Amino acid sequence: MHPFPATPTVRTTDAADELARRHNALAQPYTLAKNPLLERQEARESSARSYPRRIPLALKRAHGVYVEDVEGRVFIDCLAGAGTLALGHNHPVVIEALREVLADGLPLHTLDLTTPVKDRFVQDLFDILPADFTRDARVQFCGPTGADAVEAALKLVKTATGRGTMLAFHGAYHGMTQGALHLMGSLGPKRPLNGILQGVQFLPYPYDYRCPFGLGGEAGVQTGLRYIETVLNDPEGGIPHPAGLIFEAVQGEGGVVPAADAWVRGVRELTARADVPLIVDEIQTGFGRTGRMFAFEHAGITPDVVVLSKAIGGGLPLSVVVYRGELDQWKPGAHAGTFRGNQLAMAAGSATLRLIRAEGLHEQAQRNGERLAAGLRQLQRDYPQLGDVRGRGLMLGVEIVDPRGERNAHGHPAAAPALAGALQAECLRHGLIIELGGRHGSVVRFLPPLVISEAQIDHVLAIFATAAAKTFRDAPALAC
Repeated sequence: MHPFPATPTVRTTDAADELARRHNALAQPYTLAKNPLLERQEARESSARSYPRRIPLALKRAHGVYVEDVEGRVFIDCLAGAGTLALGHNHPVVIEALREVLADGLPLHTLDLTTPVKDRFVQDLFDILPADFTRDARVQFCGPTGADAVEAALKLVKTATGRGTMLAFHGAYHGMTQGALHLMGSLGPKRPLNGILQGVQFLPYPYDYRCPFGLGGEAGVQTGLRYIETVLNDPEGGIPHPAGLIFEAVQGEGGVVPAADAWVRGVRELTARADVPLIVDEIQTGFGRTGRMFAFEHAGITPDVVVLSKAIGGGLPLSVVVYRGELDQWKPGAHAGTFRGNQLAMAAGSATLRLIRAEGLHEQAQRNGERLAAGLRQLQRDYPQLGDVRGRGLMLGVEIVDPRGERNAHGHPAAAPALAGALQAECLRHGLIIELGGRHGSVVRFLPPLVISEAQIDHVLAIFATAAAKTFRDAPALAC
């Protein structure tokens, strides 16, 4: 028997109470079928749509960690806009901030002209970043998406250094625009685009469970650092001196792979010594997600450039690049965008950043992340298909494997993407929204709002345990 309660008491507030009371997913699994909204979406939207294929829901209401679809079914949302909704859905402080902007008659569209809302947002943002980084930092507002901020970061370091080559990592994800795709580890989205790899050198990421050097642990970390050192310093290595190096301290779409702190510190030391600007992509990890305000803080480093989006806008579209002042060498208009002055997003962002800081939600994310990870590791004892539980804070992943398959140098079995898909679908039937990622789509990902409670964590674990038992019992062939 699993220690997770089948019907935990979930304490919520305000409008989420009703949804919490109605979320009785373990007792009554949902039957998921197409409805007219989904059918019209399939008929009219492009074949590039992704989430509706695995999460076929038409949503109408949401509060806190809960969402309700048009058929009245209630789900716990452990996707939360791919990490965008740090405070969950429709948090009162965000709603009030939006109301204040609308009531004040502030122009909603200001390009890069300043306003009191924008000025406050910049102050709140700099207050939440480490002081040694912001002491002489500059901020560039970008288009609505994180990918545009990545594009800006590329232009920034190339302009400042006069160099063209970039260093990125296997498993990386930095967005879907052309420049950002240059930096992506996954080959799938790049295959149709001829010549997309020009100007980028990819390096091994410290993926401990499947170490690219077949070593793992400290040996894998040190070997990876020696490799990067060679790339940066070998005069006959064939790689031009780079304009910058970009990485995620915890790879998200790459499978929730956390880099060892020693590796992060080593990369910072190597890039500083080689005069290569270090760009840290905190688009998904930023603002408390990993148990610190920013993932790079776990290693105690100071980057040259930080790319931010998702949670920064309180659920609304916004992205920025913050960087050392000496890199500020581009000309006026070198990076622009019509929607870089989103006043509602800045107001919602300020409210979100202040609440995270005031209530210590990053620390709560650390505690509840440990609770969730501990529960997942308990389930690992019963299910060998749960190959690896990893991550930081409330950014966790479980790599689903085929215990009967071929094993790597460390004895870890092969990925089982079909089994991961079946497990995701079974979780959805029981009222839990999770996402897949990683190599072959074999990693189940948990990205709940930072406001999720201990009781709600236990409910997530109870659902996941039920779904795992059903999936692994009824679909053994999928592990092949």
